[in-house]
Amino acid sequence: MAEEFTLAPMRRLIKKQGDLRISEEAAEEMRRAVGELATRIAEAAAENARRDNRKTVLERDIRTARLREVGGERET
Repeated sequence: MAEEFTLAPMRRLIKKQGDLRISEEAAEEMRRAVGELATRIAEAAAENARRDNRKTVLERDIRTARLREVGGERET
């Protein structure tokens, strides 16, 4: 799943945390981590929809899955 994401957004995510250089390996690892997390959230959201006998994944399915996966809301 990680290959679904390009490295440039991963670098930008890290770069927002400070004026740092990001190694190729760090960007790759971030891509793997984001891919794994996104896969778990997508699986849980799809399960939520199936449990409710729906064929459409809704925003609330994603939100519920995300909150379960990463815990609590966070202000940005």
